[in-house]
Amino acid sequence: MSLPKGFLWGGATAANQFEGGYLDGGKGLSTADVVTAGSHTVSRRITYTMPDGTKHTQPIMPYEEIPEGAVCDVQEGYYYPSHIGIDFYHRYKEDIALFAEMGFKCFRLSINWGRIFPNGDDETPNEEGLKFYDDVFDELLKYNIEPVVTISHYETPLTLVNKYGGWLDRRVIDFYVLYCETLFTRYKGKVKYWMTFNEINIMGMLPFFAGGVIKATPQAKAQAVHHQFVASAKVVKLGHQIDPENKVGLMIAYGSTYAYSCDPKDQALAMETTQNSHFYSDVQVRGYYPAYKLKEYERLGVKVEMASEDAQTLKEGCVDYLGFSYYSSSCVSSKPVGNETGGNFVSGVKNPYLKASDWGWQIDGIGLRIALNRLWERYQKPLFIVENGLGAVDTVEEDGSINDDYRIEYIAEHIKEMDKAVNYDGVDLIGYTPWGCIDLVSAGTGEMKKRYGFIYVDRDDQGNGSLNRSKKKSFNWYKKVIASDGEDLSND
Repeated sequence: MSLPKGFLWGGATAANQFEGGYLDGGKGLSTADVVTAGSHTVSRRITYTMPDGTKHTQPIMPYEEIPEGAVCDVQEGYYYPSHIGIDFYHRYKEDIALFAEMGFKCFRLSINWGRIFPNGDDETPNEEGLKFYDDVFDELLKYNIEPVVTISHYETPLTLVNKYGGWLDRRVIDFYVLYCETLFTRYKGKVKYWMTFNEINIMGMLPFFAGGVIKATPQAKAQAVHHQFVASAKVVKLGHQIDPENKVGLMIAYGSTYAYSCDPKDQALAMETTQNSHFYSDVQVRGYYPAYKLKEYERLGVKVEMASEDAQTLKEGCVDYLGFSYYSSSCVSSKPVGNETGGNFVSGVKNPYLKASDWGWQIDGIGLRIALNRLWERYQKPLFIVENGLGAVDTVEEDGSINDDYRIEYIAEHIKEMDKAVNYDGVDLIGYTPWGCIDLVSAGTGEMKKRYGFIYVDRDDQGNGSLNRSKKKSFNWYKKVIASDGEDLSND
């Protein structure tokens, strides 16, 4: 069987991980620009300066509060991968031509907020930044590639962090709404698919990534994400007003969670873990806070400050579709097992029935079908898999070829389960954009050697390399998959 005609096949990226040009065209600094490189074993770090002039760093994982009064900044002696990324800023025509050669129907990218409003709180936008994305969208549309745009993807303008404390301050809602109004107006007729925040549920784990929040308390994270909920709802309504053709969705990090055993305590823990993800989509799809989260806040002593109109705003601003990332599944146990692993900022117990990637992420195609069914049954809203893929170490052979059969196997396995979800289970699925369709900087570790792409980029973890692009074996394989709407998954 195959996916329906009109299905949006493509690939996904993020500005902070591949765009580069970090000060070009009047762009302001963002949270991504003060996060150093890391590795599988060494955490990325945030750099900041205290009022007395002393310079410090703070690990991203495990996340701890950055001291009051600290100013996050770029410092000498550190390598910041976002500053150059893979230089899409200067090479977008070359890259889009390669996407077109693969047959992309859509391309998911993010707009860097600081490229449009350099400080985040500016009264007027930066025309040079707006013009850059005009050019990118025009280039995509030239090849009939539909842009799918994430409005905020781990790049809160740094001024909003240092001046306001990021999304902890309610004033940031208005700055974000102005930013979105600018985008919707400028790109009307060019962009139809939008997502308000990338992996909004990461606020519960890494608030600096998710919203430039330097505090790590349950109260701070709850308040910050409430502001994002309100902002998202306002923007959904605004997007429809500016262009009735707009489809404005949410985006969460998602993975199937299994109980490690049939012990009822494990089953209950799996339920609670899944609720932690559903909370974020429940609010944005249903338009109100679920009872289980209100009870949790009550137990924790969390009191979210809400304006009198917030409840109505949430109700009126429900999203049009649900975008999500899916890389792996996880197991949870109510008892210590001593066999932990993780993936995409989520940890759990190793599943003895699954293989794992080079970075320990559990490979589970069937879990994607389960996730699709769970989300469809819960919300009855169109779904969009906007991230999925295998991070692996690729070897360039002497003849320049890259035989990434492991990536082909991973993606084929997941497409088979997508097919079952759509054609056997009746799930409404809009499209599929594998993550890092071109090699880019890893968000979690800051590495280049953790590669996801169908296109190889000559750059290493220290920032060395020509940045030249070359096709992997998976490039022509994915081209064939798209041409057959997922029917031909053979690896010839």
